[in-house]
Amino acid sequence: MKKNIKLFLSCLIVIGLVLFPISVSKSSAGQQDKKITILFTHDLHDNFLPLKTEKNGEVEKCGGFARLQTAIKEQKKLDEEALLLDAGDFSMGTPFQTIFRSDAPELSIMGEMGYDVVTLGNHEFDYRATGLAESLEAAKKSGGRLPQLVQSNISYPKDKQGNLTDTLLKLKHAMEEYGAKEYTVLERNGVRVGIFGIMGEGSASMAPMSEVQFKDPIKHAKQKVQILKEQEKVDFIICLSHSGTDKDASKSEDEILAKKVPDINLIISGHTHTKLSEPIVVGDTVIGSCEDSGKNLGIVQFSQKESKNWKMDHYDLRGIDDKMEEDKKISDRIKSYKKIVQEKYFDQFRLKCDEVLAQSSFYFDSPKNIIKHHQESLLGNFISDSYIYAVKKAEGKDYIPVSAAIVPAGTIRGTFFQGDITVWDAFNVSSLGMGADNLPGYPLISVYLTGKELKTVCEVDASITPIMKEAQLFLSGMNFTFNPNRFIFNKVIKTILVNEEGTAQEIEDEKLYRVAAGLYSAQMLSVVGEKSHGLLKIQPKTKDGNPITDFESQIIYDNSDGKKTEVKEWYAIVEYLKSFEQKDGISQIPERYNRNQERKVVDNSKNILALLQKPNHITVVVYVLIVVILTLIIVVVMRIVKKIKRKKTVQ
Repeated sequence: MKKNIKLFLSCLIVIGLVLFPISVSKSSAGQQDKKITILFTHDLHDNFLPLKTEKNGEVEKCGGFARLQTAIKEQKKLDEEALLLDAGDFSMGTPFQTIFRSDAPELSIMGEMGYDVVTLGNHEFDYRATGLAESLEAAKKSGGRLPQLVQSNISYPKDKQGNLTDTLLKLKHAMEEYGAKEYTVLERNGVRVGIFGIMGEGSASMAPMSEVQFKDPIKHAKQKVQILKEQEKVDFIICLSHSGTDKDASKSEDEILAKKVPDINLIISGHTHTKLSEPIVVGDTVIGSCEDSGKNLGIVQFSQKESKNWKMDHYDLRGIDDKMEEDKKISDRIKSYKKIVQEKYFDQFRLKCDEVLAQSSFYFDSPKNIIKHHQESLLGNFISDSYIYAVKKAEGKDYIPVSAAIVPAGTIRGTFFQGDITVWDAFNVSSLGMGADNLPGYPLISVYLTGKELKTVCEVDASITPIMKEAQLFLSGMNFTFNPNRFIFNKVIKTILVNEEGTAQEIEDEKLYRVAAGLYSAQMLSVVGEKSHGLLKIQPKTKDGNPITDFESQIIYDNSDGKKTEVKEWYAIVEYLKSFEQKDGISQIPERYNRNQERKVVDNSKNILALLQKPNHITVVVYVLIVVILTLIIVVVMRIVKKIKRKKTVQ
């Protein structure tokens, strides 16, 4: 019996010796640093194919989802549990957007590429609530793997009767069926990661036709962080923010977010297309941003010490260029989507997506430079001229002369490079929106403005652009000069109309002039008064002088083939590209578009007379206020001086 007991105890000791190192090993593992890797993108804008760029006089191609997939796979080999995230605006920017509603290529291909979580940007609402709903439905029906969708501050406003409209009901139901959440929790390398998405105030204002509302992003971020920390017990918090950063800290929404919600560990910052080669660090929050269009893959790694404080170990933006091989599976998928785009969209216009329309012997300016510099634009001139040409061609013998055409910088999404220009390129330049025909692409419309309002259009460009760069305007048929050093809303010092023969004409304030613009652009003109607090007023009118209440009723149609077809902004460019003198059967863009045409002249004079001459009514009011204030100051000073003298006299 004793021998059995001894044998039993010996076995226990042996078992204990065997198990003890294991338990120690586990305990030691618990003391090791926790690590997490996050791969990220934002503002991909349907750039499935490599994007053309110009560098030192040569055309290069960067980005492209097939190359991006290769980079993702290489990073996943280093950490197979790395998170792959996107901060919105994954759609709208190339012809692939034309099948956004029917095929949802963006969410489908991102799911296949391994994206874990994405959020919505303002451009996901370009086709309104119904368009996004249809895209979500199409993605779900595809049956493939899809990324989790998170959006924390969206709301669905009810009408006066307390009901949702049919379109909002459709979107709300589609979001639920897709499985969209306010936040999600994923575990990677033993780390519980909480992820939520928000739409910033600036980006929300750029989705005026979305029908939804976006609540205070700071408030909702605080709520989600509290839930993630206290209820979900997460170790690490990521915000997919479609808000952006700015050089001016007071306007930098994601820096403000980091200050006001300090428990966020990482903010992936979309919307402003910012390239942060080094992250912005606010307290313990890291803000990363990797430019746009898939030009870079963002990579950030963190580790957690025993103190539970997270430390950023590595941050990098990996460039996606032509040195990187394309992933064959994703490349084949893109080709199949391109075929669908041809069949479902371009066939309707009797165009081939890779059809060469024209050739250029020079480079036009890039959208980024157009936005950056407040001056005349070669591309802006070309696009605005194309509007007048397309209206004239569409209306034929019924053409009513267009005095001016207007193109905002914010609607210019691409450019033309030296060499061949294709249908695909033309679409990329003006790719936004949708018409009354329910087809992608904003249509041109015709409105009438008084001469005084035409001058105000020039003042909008001169005075509003420094505040809102996307509001910069490019005009055809009208030239103006402005001095950026003059009082706001009184910077324009000269305006003049120029007819098709190049003859200058004075603008008559009370006369109605016909103006061509894109549907969205014309609608935005009517809110200028509101945005400028009533100081600048523009009211688009019908040819009879009545205020326009339904802008879609003013759409310009082409009836030349017996079919009523909207003249899309991008199609106007196509028509104009084909209109020039040909060489070897291909239209050649004239050299006049390779130089400024003095349509927008900047006079930087700081001479006192140049700054004060020709004041308008706004400046006169300012002058009067200044005089009144100075007078009051003088009166007060004189009274004080008199009192002092009296006291001295009494003494």
